[in-house]
Amino acid sequence: MSVRFPGTLTALITPFRDGAIDHAALEKIVDDQIANGSNGLVPCGSTGESATLSHDEHIEVIKLVVARAARRVPVIAGTGSNSTAEAIRLTEGAKRAGADAALLISPYYNRPTQDGIYRHYRAIAEATRFPLIVYNIPGRTASKIEALTLERLCEVDEIVGIKEATGSLDEVQEVIRRCGDRLPVYAGDDVLTLPIIAVGGIGVISVVGNLVPQAWAQAVDAMVRGDWHDARCRHYALLPLMRVLFLETNPIPIKAAMAMRGLCRDELRMPLLPMTEGPRAVLRQALVEAGLL
Repeated sequence: MSVRFPGTLTALITPFRDGAIDHAALEKIVDDQIANGSNGLVPCGSTGESATLSHDEHIEVIKLVVARAARRVPVIAGTGSNSTAEAIRLTEGAKRAGADAALLISPYYNRPTQDGIYRHYRAIAEATRFPLIVYNIPGRTASKIEALTLERLCEVDEIVGIKEATGSLDEVQEVIRRCGDRLPVYAGDDVLTLPIIAVGGIGVISVVGNLVPQAWAQAVDAMVRGDWHDARCRHYALLPLMRVLFLETNPIPIKAAMAMRGLCRDELRMPLLPMTEGPRAVLRQALVEAGLL
């Protein structure tokens, strides 16, 4: 199954209004992303507060994004869970909703063995026959998918990529050394997009792309084309924004920044709370300096 999504894929926020999904705001965000050059959309990931969406809401968001995107760009739906059966249900739902692929976080909290992780993804692949991108983020899951396990997974036909958020360039290079073109690598940390693409990655699943889709798409395009002078200039111009968006737990800062720009309400679901005043002031200043406010 040869499926690739090069460039910038935006991990969309889920806007809320009075506790419910804000359909109008989400549709506006989708249109803004596509008009400004994003290469794909990723609803219902960590940035989309998937952990506090009900199953019905989860599929509702995916359906809305798929319908609004209207095949203008691919939609890669977050469908991960630490329950294999639940991940299968969510992935089947995304497939029925018309998504192009699914992004699945490695099982969190229950900390399976490496063979358990392998069997988890293989079971989802066999049950759904749908393109799957593996998401390796030990900081949220308390376990890492080892390069040897990814080498096994890249032999599963439905596994079409890895979102790499270990924070280790050494790890990225080991995965690429072992898997090569069989497993496309997507940066999972905005600040590491440039070096990950430089060593063989093909794109990024991004947070900052919510806020500056055009500038970020242009930066990532320069990286993918290998125009390293332009890529470095654009990377360093955006680096302060990338950093302030992680002053507190994602997606708290990106929700605050989007609200400052009038794109959504600054509303999250507990246990996440709005950004505290000190970091909020730093964020606002960074947006002013970037010409966004």
